[in-house]
Amino acid sequence: MTHPPRRWGCGELLLLCMFLGTLCETGSGQIRYSVPEELEKGSFVGNIAKDLGLEPEELVERGVRVVTRGRTQLFSLKPRSGSLVTADRIDREELCAQSARCLVSFNILVETKMKIYGVEVEIIDINDNFPRFRDEESKVKVNENAAVGTRLVLPFARDADVGVNSLQSYQLSSNLHFSLDVISGTDGQKYPELVLEQPLDREKEAAHDLLLTALDGGDPVLSGTTHIRVMVLDANDNPPLFTQSEYRVSVPENIPVGTRLLTLTATDPDEGINGKLTYSFRNEDDKISETFQLDSNLGEISTLQSLDYEESRFYLMEVVAQDGGALLASAKVLVSVQDVNDNAPKAILTSLTSSLSEDCLPGTVIALFSVHDGDSGENGEIACSIPRNLPFKLEKSVDNYYHLLTTKALDREEISDYNITITVTDHGIPPLSTENHISLKVTDVNDNPPAFPHASYSTSLPENNPRGISIFSMTALDPDSGDNARVTYSLVKDTFQGVPLSSYVSINSDTGVLYALQSFDYEQLRDLQMWVTASDSGNPPLSSNVSLSLFVLDQNDNVPEILYPALPTDGSTGVELAPRSAEPGYLVTKVVAVDRDSGQNAWLSYRLLKASEPGLFSVGLHTGEVRTARALLDRDALKQSLVVAVRDHGQPPLSATVTLTVAVADSIPEVLADLGSIKTAADPYDSGLTLYLVVAVASVSCVFLAFVIVLLALRLRRWHKSHLLQASGDGLAGLPVSHAVGMDGVRAFLQTYSHEVSLTADSRKSHLIFPQPNYADTLISEESCEKSDPLLISDKINASKKEPGVVQVSFLFQ
Repeated sequence: MTHPPRRWGCGELLLLCMFLGTLCETGSGQIRYSVPEELEKGSFVGNIAKDLGLEPEELVERGVRVVTRGRTQLFSLKPRSGSLVTADRIDREELCAQSARCLVSFNILVETKMKIYGVEVEIIDINDNFPRFRDEESKVKVNENAAVGTRLVLPFARDADVGVNSLQSYQLSSNLHFSLDVISGTDGQKYPELVLEQPLDREKEAAHDLLLTALDGGDPVLSGTTHIRVMVLDANDNPPLFTQSEYRVSVPENIPVGTRLLTLTATDPDEGINGKLTYSFRNEDDKISETFQLDSNLGEISTLQSLDYEESRFYLMEVVAQDGGALLASAKVLVSVQDVNDNAPKAILTSLTSSLSEDCLPGTVIALFSVHDGDSGENGEIACSIPRNLPFKLEKSVDNYYHLLTTKALDREEISDYNITITVTDHGIPPLSTENHISLKVTDVNDNPPAFPHASYSTSLPENNPRGISIFSMTALDPDSGDNARVTYSLVKDTFQGVPLSSYVSINSDTGVLYALQSFDYEQLRDLQMWVTASDSGNPPLSSNVSLSLFVLDQNDNVPEILYPALPTDGSTGVELAPRSAEPGYLVTKVVAVDRDSGQNAWLSYRLLKASEPGLFSVGLHTGEVRTARALLDRDALKQSLVVAVRDHGQPPLSATVTLTVAVADSIPEVLADLGSIKTAADPYDSGLTLYLVVAVASVSCVFLAFVIVLLALRLRRWHKSHLLQASGDGLAGLPVSHAVGMDGVRAFLQTYSHEVSLTADSRKSHLIFPQPNYADTLISEESCEKSDPLLISDKINASKKEPGVVQVSFLFQ
């Protein structure tokens, strides 16, 4: 019969709610009910919808369900009524055995809120079990000379019910010799004993038949009976005696089957059959006889099956030692089972989110799960952990539930998928653990603009290019996905030289390829600066800019230009001076040229095309320096003619040539003497005047030589045994000296001055000219300071073609 439930206050929880579904809710939110056992399936337990503050129809909408922890589900929900009902018939004795209170705990999950409510249902006992003796008939032996008051142990009954419904008393059938006494043990069990009230006489009555009845306190009272046959034995005056009244042993639960636990020892001083002892369990229940074995002769107790701490933490049994004369002694045996960490913890996933947006806030719940370990104590204490390098954390919820939360913002571009390993570890030694894997996908948000691999770009294009030619290709990468990563390209609007940039170049919006819209001219346009924009297709779109420099390359359309030696503007031919004492490798002069092109089109090389004396001079391939290839000989002509070619490295290469005249002489007077020897016959009238002029020039030369000797004396310590002459002056008599000219190994320091000496028969036309320095040769290297003084000698000495008696000599001092 099902009784309507009533609501109980928290103070009334101490009272039993017999046959009623009773609810009590603690301050912490725990929901409690009570229900009697053995109700029909579907019996009402409590109005869970009302206690959760919900309407019955909201149970389905909010995903309310019962969550159990690894055991058979005993209760279920009725969505229509919002009631909690029994899922099957409940047997309290099977569920909780002899426990004083039988509590069943489970959880109610509200799926939409991800919230857990703890529910506790107490199963109320009903008197549905009879007191039961193990055997229907038992034999008890007693000595005929047993004194009055001797106590005989009787078999006791067991009742699976608890409280008032359990075993309460015993009754013994009426007889003349025995009475019944009931003793309550420390374990709460009631043990009946037979007390001898009158002496026995085996010759008159060898056996006494009694009926023992066990009664419980239920309503109605239930009872069980057993037949007791008391056998009267012949006299045996020494009972057995155990060495200990109580034996204790502690063993781990994982010992092998058949392991000997302990050996009980009892002694009897009698002889013969009265001193021979046998051992047996007394009133053992089925669990004891199935788990342990007692050797009746040796008193050894061993295991018949594996022990399980989680099933039973200790075993209490009584062992009897009986001699052949029916005297016996008993001893208690307590076997304690030690827990071993033999159960790995488990994690049960209750709710999970498989994908999450990358812009979710920290603290977003990803999963809800519970943990459980079948061990107890430290072996049952559980710790949950996840890898520390993940942006997640675990947060304890009610009971053994945990939330998996985010700790910071996620970035799909950095990690798009997470495989989260939840490790559940107990505190046993050694610890046991299990791993559960949760996969989480991060969905994309347009939070990254396209990015170019480089901060800026540059490219080049030869001039005179065809129109529409592809110039350059650039690519911007967007780490987002889908439309957020689709990139288009465009040029930032700008002008160059007053003309829109779009008239010069264009860019393909899809590929990022840059095209030339016109043919470029290096002389008009050498470089073009522009900005390229890359935009994605997200909402809103993001973009980034990058600069691009376009350089127009020159083609080889300019021939090399020779800067030195420069052709004189007065019609004379430049002459370089080389002393006859010059050693091989002596620097005579240097050809300097430039090319207005760029790159390899302006790389110049020098070579000797033609020489009046082959093998006498050589030209540096890259420097253009003209040096002596061997020592000068007396037979070498005064005047040497060289043709030097300057060539660039363009395709095709272009070149230019220059003709050099080298005068071979040891001194300037020698040059002048040689020049005088080669002039044509003069008019007798002019010869005398010319002679005077020559003498004047010679005098100036002598002054010059004297100055050189003075300088040589000052430098004797440096130059030692050298025959070098130091020369410096402002004119032929005192020219300023800054560089050296080689004559017989002497370096004369000469600045680049051009000195023209005009010798004529008419004294009014004879004059010396010292113009300002000529710096045309500014590109000559410092090594050219070691050259001899270039001498420009007019080739037009023939007096028949000019004024009679005129010799024009041009000196170029460096």
